[in-house]
Amino acid sequence: MRLTILGGGGFRVPLVYRALLGDRGQGRVTHVTLHDLDPSRIAAIGRVLAEQAREVPGAPEVRITTDLDEAVTGADFVFSAIRVGGLEGRAVDERVALEEGVLGQETVGAGGIAYGLRTLPVAVHIARRVAALAPDAWVINFTNPAGTVTEAMSRHLGDRVIGICDSPVGLGRRVAHALGVDPSVVRLDYAGLNHLGWLRAVRVGGRDLLPGLLADDAAVTSFEEGKLFGGEWLRTIGAIPNEYLHYYYFHREAVEAARAARSTRGALLIEQQRRFYAETGGSALELWESTRLERETTYMAENREAAGAGERASSDLASGGYDRVALALMRAIALDERTTLILNVRNRGSIAALDEDAVVEVPCFVDANGARPMVVDPLPGHAQGLVTSVKAAERAVIEAAATGSRRAALRAFAVHPLVDSVALAGRLLERYERELPQLGYLGEGN
Repeated sequence: MRLTILGGGGFRVPLVYRALLGDRGQGRVTHVTLHDLDPSRIAAIGRVLAEQAREVPGAPEVRITTDLDEAVTGADFVFSAIRVGGLEGRAVDERVALEEGVLGQETVGAGGIAYGLRTLPVAVHIARRVAALAPDAWVINFTNPAGTVTEAMSRHLGDRVIGICDSPVGLGRRVAHALGVDPSVVRLDYAGLNHLGWLRAVRVGGRDLLPGLLADDAAVTSFEEGKLFGGEWLRTIGAIPNEYLHYYYFHREAVEAARAARSTRGALLIEQQRRFYAETGGSALELWESTRLERETTYMAENREAAGAGERASSDLASGGYDRVALALMRAIALDERTTLILNVRNRGSIAALDEDAVVEVPCFVDANGARPMVVDPLPGHAQGLVTSVKAAERAVIEAAATGSRRAALRAFAVHPLVDSVALAGRLLERYERELPQLGYLGEGN
Protein backbone atom coordinates (compact mmCIF):
# COMPACT_ATOMS: atom_id res chain seq x y z
CA MET A 1 0.00 0.00 0.00
CA ARG A 2 1.05 3.57 -0.64
CA LEU A 3 0.62 6.14 2.14
CA THR A 4 1.02 9.90 1.78
CA ILE A 5 1.47 12.08 4.86
CA LEU A 6 0.58 15.74 4.34
CA GLY A 7 2.40 17.78 6.93
CA GLY A 8 5.23 15.30 6.61
CA GLY A 9 7.61 17.60 8.45
CA GLY A 10 5.38 17.52 11.54
CA PHE A 11 6.88 16.48 14.85
CA ARG A 12 4.63 13.45 15.41
CA VAL A 13 5.26 11.82 11.99
CA PRO A 14 7.87 9.40 13.45
CA LEU A 15 5.11 7.94 15.63
CA VAL A 16 3.22 6.92 12.51
CA TYR A 17 6.34 5.51 10.86
CA ARG A 18 7.17 3.57 14.03
CA ALA A 19 3.74 1.95 13.89
CA LEU A 20 4.29 1.06 10.22
CA LEU A 21 7.65 -0.53 11.03
CA GLY A 22 5.95 -2.76 13.57
CA ASP A 23 3.33 -3.92 11.09
CA ARG A 24 4.71 -7.04 9.43
CA GLY A 25 1.42 -8.46 8.23
CA GLN A 26 -0.04 -8.94 4.78
CA GLY A 27 -1.07 -5.78 2.95
CA ARG A 28 1.23 -3.51 4.95
CA VAL A 29 2.37 -0.07 3.79
CA THR A 30 5.42 -0.37 1.53
CA HIS A 31 5.82 3.24 0.32
CA VAL A 32 5.49 6.46 2.33
CA THR A 33 5.50 9.91 0.74
CA LEU A 34 6.14 12.87 3.03
CA HIS A 35 4.76 16.20 1.80
CA ASP A 36 5.52 19.52 3.46
CA LEU A 37 5.97 23.12 2.35
CA ASP A 38 9.04 23.56 4.59
CA PRO A 39 12.03 21.66 3.14
CA SER A 40 14.11 22.00 6.32
CA ARG A 41 11.43 20.51 8.57
CA ILE A 42 10.75 17.61 6.24
CA ALA A 43 14.49 16.93 5.96
CA ALA A 44 14.79 16.79 9.77
CA ILE A 45 11.93 14.29 10.03
CA GLY A 46 13.39 12.31 7.14
CA ARG A 47 16.60 11.84 9.16
CA VAL A 48 14.62 10.48 12.11
CA LEU A 49 12.75 8.03 9.88
CA ALA A 50 16.00 6.85 8.31
CA GLU A 51 17.38 6.01 11.77
CA GLN A 52 14.16 4.26 12.74
CA ALA A 53 14.36 2.08 9.62
CA ARG A 54 18.08 1.29 9.85
CA GLU A 55 17.77 -2.13 11.49
CA VAL A 56 14.36 -3.07 10.05
CA PRO A 57 14.39 -5.33 6.99
CA GLY A 58 11.83 -4.33 4.38
CA ALA A 59 11.08 -0.98 6.02
CA PRO A 60 8.64 1.18 4.02
CA GLU A 61 10.44 3.25 1.42
CA VAL A 62 10.28 7.00 2.16
CA ARG A 63 10.02 9.68 -0.49
CA ILE A 64 9.95 13.46 0.12
CA THR A 65 8.21 16.15 -1.95
CA THR A 66 6.94 19.71 -1.64
CA ASP A 67 4.45 19.27 -4.52
CA LEU A 68 0.91 18.43 -3.36
CA ASP A 69 -0.31 16.92 -6.62
CA GLU A 70 2.75 14.69 -6.86
CA ALA A 71 2.25 13.62 -3.23
CA VAL A 72 -1.36 12.48 -3.51
CA THR A 73 -1.28 10.93 -6.99
CA GLY A 74 -1.33 7.14 -6.68
CA ALA A 75 -1.90 7.13 -2.92
CA ASP A 76 -4.11 4.48 -1.31
CA PHE A 77 -4.30 6.43 1.96
CA VAL A 78 -3.64 10.10 2.67
CA PHE A 79 -2.93 11.25 6.21
CA SER A 80 -3.65 14.96 6.59
CA ALA A 81 -1.65 16.41 9.48
CA ILE A 82 -1.08 19.99 8.38
CA ARG A 83 -0.60 23.05 10.59
CA VAL A 84 -1.46 26.22 8.67
CA GLY A 85 0.55 29.11 10.08
CA GLY A 86 2.81 26.75 12.02
CA LEU A 87 3.31 26.87 15.77
CA GLU A 88 3.77 30.62 15.44
CA GLY A 89 0.12 30.87 14.37
CA ARG A 90 -0.92 28.71 17.30
CA ALA A 91 0.92 31.02 19.68
CA VAL A 92 -1.08 33.95 18.26
CA ASP A 93 -4.35 32.01 18.64
CA GLU A 94 -3.62 31.41 22.30
CA ARG A 95 -2.12 34.78 23.23
CA VAL A 96 -4.86 36.96 21.71
CA ALA A 97 -7.63 35.05 23.47
CA LEU A 98 -5.87 35.15 26.84
CA GLU A 99 -5.20 38.86 26.51
CA GLU A 100 -8.95 39.32 26.00
CA GLY A 101 -9.66 37.26 29.13
CA VAL A 102 -10.97 34.05 27.53
CA LEU A 103 -9.51 30.66 26.85
CA GLY A 104 -6.55 30.45 24.51
CA GLN A 105 -6.30 26.83 23.38
CA GLU A 106 -5.52 25.14 20.08
CA THR A 107 -8.92 23.53 19.47
CA VAL A 108 -11.28 24.91 22.13
CA GLY A 109 -12.97 28.31 22.28
CA ALA A 110 -11.62 31.41 20.55
CA GLY A 111 -8.22 29.88 19.78
CA GLY A 112 -9.81 26.88 18.13
CA ILE A 113 -12.06 29.09 16.02
CA ALA A 114 -9.11 31.16 14.80
CA TYR A 115 -7.21 27.97 13.98
CA GLY A 116 -10.19 26.62 12.06
CA LEU A 117 -10.68 29.84 10.09
CA ARG A 118 -7.14 29.78 8.74
CA THR A 119 -6.96 25.98 8.27
CA LEU A 120 -10.20 25.15 6.45
CA PRO A 121 -9.43 26.85 3.11
CA VAL A 122 -6.24 24.80 2.85
CA ALA A 123 -7.93 21.57 4.02
CA VAL A 124 -10.70 22.02 1.45
CA HIS A 125 -8.14 22.61 -1.30
CA ILE A 126 -6.47 19.34 -0.31
CA ALA A 127 -9.83 17.53 -0.38
CA ARG A 128 -10.50 18.79 -3.90
CA ARG A 129 -7.07 17.73 -5.15
CA VAL A 130 -7.43 14.26 -3.62
CA ALA A 131 -10.89 13.91 -5.18
CA ALA A 132 -9.45 14.84 -8.58
CA LEU A 133 -6.14 12.93 -8.49
CA ALA A 134 -6.77 9.98 -6.16
CA PRO A 135 -10.55 9.45 -6.06
CA ASP A 136 -10.21 5.94 -4.60
CA ALA A 137 -7.92 7.04 -1.77
CA TRP A 138 -9.08 7.25 1.84
CA VAL A 139 -8.20 10.41 3.73
CA ILE A 140 -7.46 10.07 7.44
CA ASN A 141 -7.55 13.48 9.04
CA PHE A 142 -5.34 14.32 12.01
CA THR A 143 -5.48 18.08 11.41
CA ASN A 144 -7.02 20.09 14.24
CA PRO A 145 -9.66 21.18 14.98
CA ALA A 146 -10.27 17.62 13.80
CA GLY A 147 -14.07 17.52 13.82
CA THR A 148 -14.48 20.82 12.00
CA VAL A 149 -11.78 20.02 9.44
CA THR A 150 -13.19 16.54 8.79
CA GLU A 151 -16.69 17.96 8.26
CA ALA A 152 -15.43 20.58 5.82
CA MET A 153 -13.46 17.96 3.86
CA SER A 154 -16.44 15.56 3.85
CA ARG A 155 -18.38 18.00 1.69
CA HIS A 156 -15.94 17.11 -1.10
CA LEU A 157 -14.86 13.58 -0.17
CA GLY A 158 -18.04 12.18 1.40
CA ASP A 159 -17.41 9.23 3.68
CA ARG A 160 -13.89 8.71 2.28
CA VAL A 161 -12.52 11.15 4.87
CA ILE A 162 -12.36 9.95 8.48
CA GLY A 163 -11.08 11.96 11.43
CA ILE A 164 -9.12 10.43 14.28
CA CYS A 165 -8.03 11.60 17.72
CA ASP A 166 -6.11 9.84 20.46
CA SER A 167 -8.02 11.38 23.40
CA PRO A 168 -10.82 8.75 23.51
CA VAL A 169 -8.24 5.98 23.07
CA GLY A 170 -6.19 7.27 25.99
CA LEU A 171 -9.29 7.70 28.15
CA GLY A 172 -10.43 4.14 27.46
CA ARG A 173 -6.98 2.73 28.21
CA ARG A 174 -6.69 4.61 31.51
CA VAL A 175 -10.18 3.59 32.64
CA ALA A 176 -9.52 -0.06 31.79
CA HIS A 177 -6.31 -0.01 33.84
CA ALA A 178 -8.13 1.61 36.77
CA LEU A 179 -10.64 -1.25 36.58
CA GLY A 180 -7.88 -3.85 36.30
CA VAL A 181 -9.11 -5.21 32.97
CA ASP A 182 -7.48 -5.69 29.59
CA PRO A 183 -8.28 -2.66 27.34
CA SER A 184 -8.72 -4.99 24.38
CA VAL A 185 -11.81 -6.65 25.92
CA VAL A 186 -13.54 -3.40 26.90
CA ARG A 187 -16.45 -1.97 24.92
CA LEU A 188 -16.78 1.80 25.39
CA ASP A 189 -20.02 3.78 25.14
CA TYR A 190 -18.61 7.14 24.11
CA ALA A 191 -20.35 10.00 22.31
CA GLY A 192 -19.97 13.67 21.43
CA LEU A 193 -17.81 15.83 19.19
CA ASN A 194 -14.04 15.90 18.86
CA HIS A 195 -12.61 17.15 22.20
CA LEU A 196 -16.17 17.30 23.55
CA GLY A 197 -17.25 13.76 24.40
CA TRP A 198 -18.29 11.64 27.35
CA LEU A 199 -17.64 8.03 28.34
CA ARG A 200 -21.03 6.77 29.59
CA ALA A 201 -20.46 3.01 29.99
CA VAL A 202 -17.54 0.56 30.16
CA ARG A 203 -18.80 -2.91 29.27
CA VAL A 204 -16.94 -6.18 29.76
CA GLY A 205 -18.88 -9.33 28.93
CA GLY A 206 -22.11 -7.33 28.69
CA ARG A 207 -21.72 -5.84 32.20
CA ASP A 208 -21.24 -2.09 32.73
CA LEU A 209 -18.33 -1.54 35.13
CA LEU A 210 -18.52 2.28 35.14
CA PRO A 211 -20.96 2.69 38.09
CA GLY A 212 -18.66 0.66 40.32
CA LEU A 213 -15.65 2.71 39.24
CA LEU A 214 -17.44 6.00 39.91
CA ALA A 215 -18.43 4.81 43.38
CA ASP A 216 -14.81 4.01 44.31
CA ASP A 217 -13.20 7.39 44.95
CA ALA A 218 -9.67 5.99 45.20
CA ALA A 219 -10.00 4.16 41.88
CA VAL A 220 -11.74 6.96 40.01
CA THR A 221 -9.09 9.50 41.03
CA SER A 222 -6.19 7.20 40.18
CA PHE A 223 -6.03 8.33 36.53
CA GLU A 224 -5.80 11.60 34.60
CA GLU A 225 -9.47 12.45 34.05
CA GLY A 226 -10.45 11.53 37.61
CA LYS A 227 -7.74 13.82 38.95
CA LEU A 228 -8.75 16.64 36.61
CA PHE A 229 -12.49 16.58 37.34
CA GLY A 230 -12.70 15.01 40.80
CA GLY A 231 -14.79 12.01 41.80
CA GLU A 232 -17.72 14.08 43.06
CA TRP A 233 -18.25 15.84 39.71
CA LEU A 234 -17.95 12.58 37.77
CA ARG A 235 -20.58 11.00 40.02
CA THR A 236 -22.77 14.09 39.56
CA ILE A 237 -22.85 13.71 35.78
CA GLY A 238 -22.61 9.90 35.83
CA ALA A 239 -19.91 9.84 33.14
CA ILE A 240 -16.22 10.49 32.51
CA PRO A 241 -15.63 13.45 30.20
CA ASN A 242 -12.92 13.79 27.62
CA GLU A 243 -10.02 15.67 29.23
CA TYR A 244 -10.71 18.73 27.04
CA LEU A 245 -14.00 19.28 28.84
CA HIS A 246 -11.92 20.61 31.73
CA TYR A 247 -11.83 23.84 29.69
CA TYR A 248 -15.64 23.99 29.89
CA TYR A 249 -16.36 22.69 33.38
CA PHE A 250 -13.49 24.65 34.97
CA HIS A 251 -13.23 27.50 32.50
CA ARG A 252 -12.38 30.24 34.99
CA GLU A 253 -9.68 28.17 36.64
CA ALA A 254 -8.26 27.11 33.27
CA VAL A 255 -8.03 30.72 32.06
CA GLU A 256 -6.40 31.88 35.30
CA ALA A 257 -3.85 29.06 35.15
CA ALA A 258 -3.05 29.77 31.49
CA ARG A 259 -2.62 33.49 32.11
CA ALA A 260 -0.32 32.77 35.06
CA ALA A 261 1.86 30.37 33.05
CA ARG A 262 5.29 31.43 31.82
CA SER A 263 4.20 30.96 28.20
CA THR A 264 1.33 29.55 26.19
CA ARG A 265 1.42 25.95 24.97
CA GLY A 266 2.20 27.05 21.42
CA ALA A 267 5.09 29.27 22.54
CA LEU A 268 6.42 26.43 24.70
CA LEU A 269 6.35 23.98 21.80
CA ILE A 270 8.21 26.47 19.60
CA GLU A 271 10.91 26.64 22.25
CA GLN A 272 11.00 22.86 22.74
CA GLN A 273 11.16 21.99 19.05
CA ARG A 274 13.47 24.76 17.78
CA ARG A 275 16.63 22.87 18.72
CA PHE A 276 15.38 19.61 17.19
CA TYR A 277 14.62 21.14 13.79
CA ALA A 278 17.84 23.18 13.77
CA GLU A 279 20.18 20.33 14.79
CA THR A 280 22.12 18.64 11.98
CA GLY A 281 24.64 16.52 13.93
CA GLY A 282 24.38 13.55 16.27
CA SER A 283 21.46 11.15 16.43
CA ALA A 284 18.27 12.74 15.05
CA LEU A 285 16.22 9.91 16.56
CA GLU A 286 17.62 10.39 20.07
CA LEU A 287 17.07 14.15 19.91
CA TRP A 288 13.52 13.64 18.63
CA GLU A 289 12.77 11.15 21.41
CA SER A 290 14.03 13.44 24.17
CA THR A 291 12.07 16.36 22.73
CA ARG A 292 8.95 14.17 22.45
CA LEU A 293 9.22 13.14 26.09
CA GLU A 294 9.46 16.78 27.15
CA ARG A 295 6.42 17.55 25.01
CA GLU A 296 4.36 14.75 26.57
CA THR A 297 5.42 15.66 30.12
CA THR A 298 4.14 19.25 29.74
CA TYR A 299 0.85 18.32 28.00
CA MET A 300 -2.12 20.13 29.67
CA ALA A 301 0.21 21.12 32.52
CA GLU A 302 -1.82 24.23 33.42
CA ASN A 303 -5.01 22.18 33.75
CA ARG A 304 -3.32 19.66 36.01
CA GLU A 305 -1.91 22.48 38.11
CA ALA A 306 -5.32 24.16 38.39
CA ALA A 307 -6.88 20.86 39.48
CA GLY A 308 -4.01 19.86 41.76
CA ALA A 309 -3.64 16.70 39.70
CA GLY A 310 0.16 16.47 39.85
CA GLU A 311 2.43 15.11 37.12
CA ARG A 312 1.29 12.94 34.22
CA ALA A 313 1.43 9.20 34.84
CA SER A 314 4.47 7.51 33.32
CA SER A 315 2.16 5.24 31.30
CA ASP A 316 0.81 8.32 29.47
CA LEU A 317 4.27 9.45 28.37
CA ALA A 318 4.74 6.60 25.90
CA SER A 319 2.38 8.32 23.43
CA GLY A 320 1.55 6.31 20.34
CA GLY A 321 -2.25 6.49 20.57
CA TYR A 322 -3.41 8.12 17.37
CA ASP A 323 -0.84 6.29 15.24
CA ARG A 324 -2.14 2.91 16.46
CA VAL A 325 -5.70 4.00 15.68
CA ALA A 326 -4.61 5.07 12.21
CA LEU A 327 -2.89 1.74 11.54
CA ALA A 328 -5.92 -0.22 12.76
CA LEU A 329 -8.18 1.94 10.60
CA MET A 330 -6.05 1.42 7.49
CA ARG A 331 -5.84 -2.33 7.97
CA ALA A 332 -9.58 -2.63 8.58
CA ILE A 333 -10.34 -0.84 5.33
CA ALA A 334 -7.58 -2.29 3.15
CA LEU A 335 -7.79 -5.89 4.39
CA ASP A 336 -11.39 -6.03 5.62
CA GLU A 337 -10.15 -6.66 9.17
CA ARG A 338 -13.40 -5.75 10.85
CA THR A 339 -13.05 -3.75 14.04
CA THR A 340 -14.69 -1.07 16.19
CA LEU A 341 -12.96 2.29 16.69
CA ILE A 342 -13.98 5.69 18.05
CA LEU A 343 -13.74 8.01 15.05
CA ASN A 344 -14.91 11.32 13.64
CA VAL A 345 -17.44 10.61 10.89
CA ARG A 346 -20.70 11.97 9.49
CA ASN A 347 -23.49 11.46 12.01
CA ARG A 348 -25.94 9.38 9.95
CA GLY A 349 -28.44 9.33 12.85
CA SER A 350 -25.95 8.26 15.51
CA ILE A 351 -26.61 11.27 17.77
CA ALA A 352 -30.27 12.16 17.46
CA ALA A 353 -29.82 15.84 18.33
CA LEU A 354 -27.65 16.49 15.24
CA ASP A 355 -28.34 16.29 11.52
CA GLU A 356 -27.10 13.54 9.22
CA ASP A 357 -24.01 15.36 7.91
CA ALA A 358 -22.69 16.74 11.18
CA VAL A 359 -19.35 15.11 11.99
CA VAL A 360 -19.45 13.45 15.42
CA GLU A 361 -17.05 11.37 17.51
CA VAL A 362 -18.60 7.98 18.27
CA PRO A 363 -17.80 4.26 18.10
CA CYS A 364 -17.80 3.08 14.50
CA PHE A 365 -17.89 -0.31 12.82
CA VAL A 366 -15.03 -0.39 10.30
CA ASP A 367 -14.44 -2.77 7.40
CA ALA A 368 -13.59 -2.60 3.69
CA ASN A 369 -16.56 -0.27 3.14
CA GLY A 370 -15.19 2.35 5.53
CA ALA A 371 -16.45 3.53 8.91
CA ARG A 372 -20.11 3.48 9.87
CA PRO A 373 -21.21 5.19 13.10
CA MET A 374 -23.12 3.19 15.67
CA VAL A 375 -26.34 4.57 17.08
CA VAL A 376 -25.69 5.72 20.64
CA ASP A 377 -28.03 6.46 23.52
CA PRO A 378 -29.31 10.06 23.61
CA LEU A 379 -27.02 12.54 25.31
CA PRO A 380 -28.29 13.95 28.61
CA GLY A 381 -29.55 17.51 28.48
CA HIS A 382 -26.41 19.21 29.78
CA ALA A 383 -24.21 17.37 27.26
CA GLN A 384 -26.65 17.88 24.39
CA GLY A 385 -26.71 21.62 25.05
CA LEU A 386 -22.92 21.87 24.83
CA VAL A 387 -22.73 19.69 21.73
CA THR A 388 -25.36 21.65 19.80
CA SER A 389 -23.85 25.02 20.81
CA VAL A 390 -20.33 24.03 19.80
CA LYS A 391 -21.57 22.45 16.57
CA ALA A 392 -23.28 25.76 15.70
CA ALA A 393 -19.94 27.52 16.13
CA GLU A 394 -18.19 24.87 13.99
CA ARG A 395 -20.76 25.27 11.25
CA ALA A 396 -20.24 29.05 11.26
CA VAL A 397 -16.48 28.50 10.86
CA ILE A 398 -17.13 26.20 7.89
CA GLU A 399 -19.47 28.77 6.33
CA ALA A 400 -16.94 31.57 6.78
CA ALA A 401 -14.15 29.53 5.20
CA ALA A 402 -16.33 28.45 2.28
CA THR A 403 -17.78 31.89 1.48
CA GLY A 404 -15.37 34.44 2.93
CA SER A 405 -18.22 35.75 5.06
CA ARG A 406 -16.94 37.93 7.89
CA ARG A 407 -20.40 37.84 9.45
CA ALA A 408 -20.22 34.05 9.69
CA ALA A 409 -16.78 34.33 11.31
CA LEU A 410 -18.15 36.81 13.85
CA ARG A 411 -21.07 34.48 14.55
CA ALA A 412 -18.65 31.60 15.16
CA PHE A 413 -16.96 33.52 17.97
CA ALA A 414 -20.17 34.99 19.37
CA VAL A 415 -22.19 31.77 19.69
CA HIS A 416 -19.41 29.69 21.22
CA PRO A 417 -20.20 28.97 24.90
CA LEU A 418 -16.70 30.03 25.99
CA VAL A 419 -16.99 33.51 24.43
CA ASP A 420 -19.41 35.45 26.61
CA SER A 421 -20.03 38.68 24.69
CA VAL A 422 -20.79 39.77 21.15
CA ALA A 423 -18.59 42.83 21.70
CA LEU A 424 -15.74 40.54 22.78
CA ALA A 425 -16.33 38.36 19.72
CA GLY A 426 -15.89 41.42 17.53
CA ARG A 427 -12.64 42.40 19.24
CA LEU A 428 -11.29 38.87 18.90
CA LEU A 429 -12.07 38.73 15.20
CA GLU A 430 -10.49 42.14 14.56
CA ARG A 431 -7.31 41.22 16.42
CA TYR A 432 -6.98 37.84 14.69
CA GLU A 433 -7.47 39.49 11.30
CA ARG A 434 -4.64 41.92 12.10
CA GLU A 435 -2.22 39.27 13.36
CA LEU A 436 -3.01 36.26 11.17
CA PRO A 437 -2.42 36.97 7.46
CA GLN A 438 -4.18 33.72 6.56
CA LEU A 439 -7.52 35.37 7.49
CA GLY A 440 -7.19 37.95 4.72
CA TYR A 441 -9.96 36.21 2.77
CA LEU A 442 -12.62 37.24 5.28
CA GLY A 443 -14.89 39.98 4.01
CA GLU A 444 -14.97 38.61 0.48
CA GLY A 445 -18.46 37.24 1.16
CA ASN A 446 -21.43 38.75 2.98
